[in-house]
Amino acid sequence: MEMRRDGGYGGPRITGFAGRGYRLQDSVFPGGVLLSWTEAWPWDDAPAPDALSLSSLGPLAALDPMPEFLLLGTGAGLVQPARAFVRELEARGVGVEVMDSRAAARAWGVLRSEDRQVIAALMAL
Repeated sequence: MEMRRDGGYGGPRITGFAGRGYRLQDSVFPGGVLLSWTEAWPWDDAPAPDALSLSSLGPLAALDPMPEFLLLGTGAGLVQPARAFVRELEARGVGVEVMDSRAAARAWGVLRSEDRQVIAALMAL
């Protein structure tokens, strides 16, 4: 097995945590972050999990093609989002995997290293 320090994939890589936010290569996102397989956007205005809607995902909601699934990091602990939000994504063919944000950040690296077309919405820690 080849181990690569660079993560072995293109697009945004989470390289650490910074306070309540995330470090992506040379950039720091002090709050939440939205990730596609090619770009990262700040998500400082993330609503509570039970108030999420498709529009809450900003640029991720407009991706074409849509990804396999969304990794939803709900902050320091796992909090289930509103069922209507999950149904809205599932109707577009996107699965939703909910976990605390640290676990979601780790899962992001694993899935992207497998070249999976996923997106992530990670709330502040």
